[in-house]
This record gives sequence, C-alpha cells and structure tokens, in this order.
Amino acid sequence: MIKLFRNIRKKLLEQGKTANYLKYAIGEIVLVVIYKTILCPVRDNIWEAINIKQNPRAFRYEI
Repeated sequence: MIKLFRNIRKKLLEQGKTANYLKYAIGEIVLVVIYKTILCPVRDNIWEAINIKQNPRAFRYEI
C-alpha cells in the first residue's frame, strides 16, 4: 500500500502537476486525521476491554 502511494507521488512530481500533488497531499493528511480521531479511541477501548478480562480485580477497584 505504501509503495502504491509512493509511486503516485513520484509520477505527479515528475509530470510537473504540482496542483494535483497538493490535492493528493491534503487528502492523505485528511485520512491520517480521520484515523487518529476515530479509529485510535476504538482501538484503545478494545485494549481496555482485553485488560479488564485479564485482570478482573482491577475492574472491581475502578467501580
């Protein structure tokens, strides 16, 4: 996947399409922001649930 994005960037810069490259770069930044704001908290909740299952006493003390 990373190789695909690298190839797209190289082609856009070699062809001199700076405007298209900037649009691509902004889109990539937006995808990273969406990942950080939506998926990371979900992942943290899953890890927390796993830790509670492994250590039920810790969960009792939190209540």
